[in-house]
Amino acid sequence: MKNFVSHSLEETSAIASKWLAGVFAQAAADQAMVVALNGQLGSGKTTFVQSVARALGVDDAVTSPTFVIMKKHKLVGTSHFKSLVHIDAYRLENGSDLGALEFEDIVADPGNLVLIEWAENVKSGLPADIEKIDFEYVSENERKISFAV
Repeated sequence: MKNFVSHSLEETSAIASKWLAGVFAQAAADQAMVVALNGQLGSGKTTFVQSVARALGVDDAVTSPTFVIMKKHKLVGTSHFKSLVHIDAYRLENGSDLGALEFEDIVADPGNLVLIEWAENVKSGLPADIEKIDFEYVSENERKISFAV
């Protein structure tokens, strides 16, 4: 695990940008890049997604899709990804619930970067080889972000 502690939104943005630079290098040509974001409420998952979206040039507001489950943001000008797919699985009960989102089609598209909050809720429906990022609330101004290496 590679661990970082963020003390501000700016630090979280810097961590997200650094992570994103590495994502382009490891993105597969034949399938989407799927990333599981795990951690309790308030641990920084949505803030991280917002930072990734800004770094990818998304201008519209990026909020957690808790009630709509999924939001798709078109990307322009990136070297690999064409869409950022943001899924909030908080209200999903298991991996089979992803079928309603046409998840197989989303994963099959190499132009998608898929970030899934509360991924542990749908673990059984996720590809085996996804990247995992864990978030931990440390204090009011500190979040621990851990990347599986």
